[in-house]
Amino acid sequence: MDPAKLILEGKEYLLPVKVGTENEIGIDISNLRAASGAVTIDSGYSNTGSCLSSITFIDGEKGILQYRGYPIEELAKNSTFIEVAYLLIYGELPTNEEYQTFKKSITNHSLLHEDMKKFLEAFPYNAHPMGVLSSMVASLSAFYPELDYASDVNLNIIRLISKLKTIASFFYKKSIGQPYIYPDNKLCYTADLLHMMFALPTEEYEIPKELSDALDMVLILHADHEQNCSTSTVRMAGSSQANLFATISAGINALWGPLHGGANQEVIEMLEMIKRDNNDYKKYIELAKDKKSDFKLMGFGHRVYKNFDPRAKILKQSADAVLDKLGVNDPLLDMAKNLERIALEDNFFIEKKLYPNVDFYSGIIYKAIGIPTNMFTVMFALGRLPGWIAHWKELRDDPTTRIYRPRQIYTGATKRSFIPISKR
Repeated sequence: MDPAKLILEGKEYLLPVKVGTENEIGIDISNLRAASGAVTIDSGYSNTGSCLSSITFIDGEKGILQYRGYPIEELAKNSTFIEVAYLLIYGELPTNEEYQTFKKSITNHSLLHEDMKKFLEAFPYNAHPMGVLSSMVASLSAFYPELDYASDVNLNIIRLISKLKTIASFFYKKSIGQPYIYPDNKLCYTADLLHMMFALPTEEYEIPKELSDALDMVLILHADHEQNCSTSTVRMAGSSQANLFATISAGINALWGPLHGGANQEVIEMLEMIKRDNNDYKKYIELAKDKKSDFKLMGFGHRVYKNFDPRAKILKQSADAVLDKLGVNDPLLDMAKNLERIALEDNFFIEKKLYPNVDFYSGIIYKAIGIPTNMFTVMFALGRLPGWIAHWKELRDDPTTRIYRPRQIYTGATKRSFIPISKR
């Protein structure tokens, strides 16, 4: 493709054009500052490609999401979270032997070092679980230092995937004053997570397969989503060659923000607010339509998808199956179904493409399973972990990687003389 042309102060600059395998077009400005002394401004990086990546493809206009070329619909229907994790991290679907080895390794590394339990117990019971999660992940670097990247990386990847669910479950148990439930090697990843969260040593806990399957699907659908805030944070931190655990801890902190990972939590908080207002959901539908109102329906529409969120289509069926299986009688979930029905039928929402998104349905599923609201973002982190690892690994394995160093346009005071404190 012919280069793009930029004219600045009467001088013309030719900028190479990069074309992706799905025909995405990017203008390469890598040498613009060196050639012209100018930089580009793109607040929030909405129009800036920070890297070349072979992990995830999104077409928001067409509602397409693919991991390593595989449509999300096919992976959700045919795969498991652990298999998808392998695909994202290593680039290809595993053979049966590779899959069994990977799964067994994750199963066998789920225990925490006993000293880590002491660290966990030092946190206040009412601490936010995301703060605990990021701190505990960062502490793993002290227990499993990266002495040699080539030999340590794969084992540390397995350790992190395996231990993250144990950390999350243990702190949940601490927060409600119950004893830890240790991992059970006979259970699959999501069944073990549910077992550690909800079992008690005093009685048997039967894990409904529908719940385990639904949670597995939620994790698959959250496993990667291209260059979002937390993933870009992982790549930024990783570009300094920070170790895996420190880098993922940074990603967890970025996900913690309510504008990112807290969206499904905000769905439930919105429903609770409407419940306190006499369950008058129709009132809030009208407020959402009113241009003069600041109210927004949480869990409807998406910044990337200008069509229906492809993940939401999949989760809708899963949410319906979970609710039917459990026979849950919860006014919040009834209200959610009413909001969903109106949004799918009302011309205002249809014309503006404000369809229920993945956060809406994942919030419903978490609520039905019994996961507390403050743990929703932790579940998001568990799902997003393979994507973060894949991007960290892709960056570290690329010999052309340089430390990230964005530019700025300075808007502060110009040069001025220092005034001694006695004269100010």
